[in-house]
Amino acid sequence: MRSIRADCRNETASQGAEPQDAGMPMSLVEVSNLSVAFGARRVVDGVSFTLDRGETLALVGESGSGKSLTALSLLQLLPQGGTNPTGRVTLNGESMIGATAATLHRARGEIAGIVFQEPMTSLNPLHRIGRQVAEAVTLHRRMPGDMLRTRVIEVLNQAGFADAEHRLEAFPHQLSGGQRQRVMIAIALANNPTLLIADEPTTALDVTVQAQILELLARLKADRGLALLLITHDLQIVRRYADVVCVMKEGQIVETGRVGDVFANPAHPYTQMLLAAVPKGAPSPLSDHAPSLLEATDVRVHFPIRRGVLRRTVGHVRAVNDVSVDVRAGETVGLVGDSGSGKTTMALAMMRLERAEGRIRFEGQNIATLDRRSLRRLRARMQIVFQDPYGSLSPRLPVGDIVAEGLRVHERRLSRADIASRVAAALEEVGLPADAAERYPHEFSGGQRQRIAIARAVVLKPDFIALDEPTSALDMSVQAQIVELLRNLQQAHGLAFLLISHDLKVVRALAHRVVVLRNGVVVEQGPADELFAKPREAYTRALMAAAFALEPVAVNDDPSRPGEASCASC
Repeated sequence: MRSIRADCRNETASQGAEPQDAGMPMSLVEVSNLSVAFGARRVVDGVSFTLDRGETLALVGESGSGKSLTALSLLQLLPQGGTNPTGRVTLNGESMIGATAATLHRARGEIAGIVFQEPMTSLNPLHRIGRQVAEAVTLHRRMPGDMLRTRVIEVLNQAGFADAEHRLEAFPHQLSGGQRQRVMIAIALANNPTLLIADEPTTALDVTVQAQILELLARLKADRGLALLLITHDLQIVRRYADVVCVMKEGQIVETGRVGDVFANPAHPYTQMLLAAVPKGAPSPLSDHAPSLLEATDVRVHFPIRRGVLRRTVGHVRAVNDVSVDVRAGETVGLVGDSGSGKTTMALAMMRLERAEGRIRFEGQNIATLDRRSLRRLRARMQIVFQDPYGSLSPRLPVGDIVAEGLRVHERRLSRADIASRVAAALEEVGLPADAAERYPHEFSGGQRQRIAIARAVVLKPDFIALDEPTSALDMSVQAQIVELLRNLQQAHGLAFLLISHDLKVVRALAHRVVVLRNGVVVEQGPADELFAKPREAYTRALMAAAFALEPVAVNDDPSRPGEASCASC
């Protein structure tokens, strides 16, 4: 496959490595027959590829396919428990496997920089961002304090971090997800590497922020002539930004080629499955006579800003400001918008899980006036599936007890046999194995944990479920499965959903109506098919452009004018 300069293949599936032509210049990255094992289990198996400067190679595949471990092997950063990799890995002509500490130290920063998947766990929460970027520089070279400060500001500016000079003293928790990712990019660029490794750089970011980060990486690659190794499960990102794609499954490369060729004519069944695994379809039609189930009118949630020794209130954060949402029986209403737009706060307020002003009615009854006992009875009919299933499932309880917890609270007259029967039926309905009730959450994949969270909600046979980012950070194939599961559950039980998501493909596949929020106010709302076909407001068009890889839309950041934008193609 010499026509592809960034070449990748699986040695176990070939007759041996193809010899490099004598006159061919050495690639920046050369990996040959790389294997990594954890105990007796081989998690990377005979992987080979090359990557040159100015090229982008994407490693794609589902969770557990070996993508990240392959990338970590380049810099010998494997987690504890992994055996020393075998095979050959060279960066800029230097062998990495078995290299000295000095060689690895030089490679980790001067040859290659890495942007990890979750910046909040990679950045030190106790150190200011200026210090953390400076540390990346001083690990490789010394310079006077004023020059170091200038360098830190310079790389933060190159990473697109706004107002870097005045934000050096900020802590990671004071930054947005996109800002934290830009800090990670600045750290990776601090020593002018020739290779940038980006491991799921946009996971769980809003669609507009995802687009900004990816455009930034593409621009940095072009300006600096970088080689970019992009690790992702999102094939739309690969289609738009990569030159070459290597598809990994169970530690092996099963298909490789130019992106256009692989996407147009995928040869391997696994690649075909990945390309087909996108949330699609539409919700079942809703009756024109479906009654209103949950109605929120002019809801306001304002959080006080307290300062000083006496913690006096000096202002308010208007998280939700005069927002009205109506959900009918059997309907899915999508709440979309960037982080901080008020989506989750609005959902919690509608379920009386967040203190709010305004009028909220469930089947015509004002839930703000309900006493504790009446509200508790209503809770069984209003359930929520949280964004992070692993964080919301107790690691100390078996799955059967987790799912049964609501039954024990709300249906105390049920016998043990009845509870076990209801739990088994709920687990079966969400597609979990028969022995799931006896196992613990850590024994399941991300998609299976999300099914457990859904089973815990549906076991009470509710009328309304709030879904807070139900497919966030899941593989594309798992996303499609969860979307299909939710659609089937809604059709079988007449459930009403309030769907909170930044993934507009999921919203399009599930929602009857869409409400667009920005800075706590409604920018636009209407039937889903009409809004996706012809959004009126520029902010909505910007979300669509980022989600579906359309012509970018520049949105005004002035929160007092939330709908204003400029759009070259609108």
